[in-house]
Amino acid sequence: MTQNLSRSIAIAGVAESDLGKVPGKTALELQAQAAGRALRDAGIALSEVDGVFAHTDDRFSSLQLSEYLGLTPRYVDSTNVGGMSNILHIRHAMAAIAAGMCSVALVTYGSTQLSDGSRKSGAGTADNPASPRGQFVAPYGQLSPIGYYAMVAQLHMHRHGTTPQDLAEVAVAARRWAQLNPQAYRREPTSIDEVMASPVIASPLRQRDCCLVTDGGGALVITSAARARDLPGKPVYVMGIAESHAHHYTPFDTADWLDTNVAGTAEAAFRMADVSREDIDVVQIYDHFTIGVLQSLEELGFCGRGEAGDFVADGALAPGGRFPINTSGGGLSYGHPGMFGTFLVIEAVRQLRGECGERQLPKAELALCHAPGLVFSCNTTMILGV
Repeated sequence: MTQNLSRSIAIAGVAESDLGKVPGKTALELQAQAAGRALRDAGIALSEVDGVFAHTDDRFSSLQLSEYLGLTPRYVDSTNVGGMSNILHIRHAMAAIAAGMCSVALVTYGSTQLSDGSRKSGAGTADNPASPRGQFVAPYGQLSPIGYYAMVAQLHMHRHGTTPQDLAEVAVAARRWAQLNPQAYRREPTSIDEVMASPVIASPLRQRDCCLVTDGGGALVITSAARARDLPGKPVYVMGIAESHAHHYTPFDTADWLDTNVAGTAEAAFRMADVSREDIDVVQIYDHFTIGVLQSLEELGFCGRGEAGDFVADGALAPGGRFPINTSGGGLSYGHPGMFGTFLVIEAVRQLRGECGERQLPKAELALCHAPGLVFSCNTTMILGV
């Protein structure tokens, strides 16, 4: 995207549905609940929505949600590329609004993975036997996606000397942020020792190195910068955003599993936003596994390659630390309904609007959100500002 689209749209409203374990509600109902709350947060009527960007674990999500809400949108997008999908939707909404295809975009996600037990086996969704994953991965018992990220962790440890304690630092920091967030699913205290004593799931990753499995939905309301200035709330502008795509679920052709083109999306987003890393106040990084945070910190350029272990030491990521991230508690402690990209954005927006209460950062003017999709198959990086 060109720099002239920077600040052309704003996120005007954000909200979650009920979170944690929400029996009796479908993923569609959770999306609708979050959408209603986000529209109220924005001060925009449902009737004004003419673009719907939605994904769930099902197909045709945007059409399904539109029908459920009684909408007949001019533009829909149900692109599903894993956890980053809703951030990608923001980029697509920017293009659609600039092209006049819609004027108010509703972006949603919802899942009931905790209530329906779809993650209990650790294998994720069922595989089509004819697919590459169905032929070359599933028959050999690979836990997916954790098995791949366990191999990434092994590679990082072999190449850079990273330790299980370095991984545990990420989990403990997330829990300390969650303790400041009344909406977080896991708020009880934890420690480095407790994380390292939790059961091994896929060596070297332990239970506490893995994100939660919860129910929940999230929604964002996006409109033009001009329209947002007339709304009652404080708009948050998309300054820069970029995406990249490499492969499907099976990363067989990836030359280096510690170099997944995160840097490319980061450079493009910074260039579009015309800011530097030193300008960023708020950082939200997809924490499906603790190793993912270490890898992203390096690939985003916040520390050098192989330096993430030292970078996160001594509570650096936690409240009061020198580089606080994932201030909601992240996917490791706040909640993780299958795909977490929406919730990174919700927290970033609230930090920039000064709405985070006890966990509010003292300076919050520019935020960076980063998320991968599937198995380091694709990436998106976004910079938000007020």
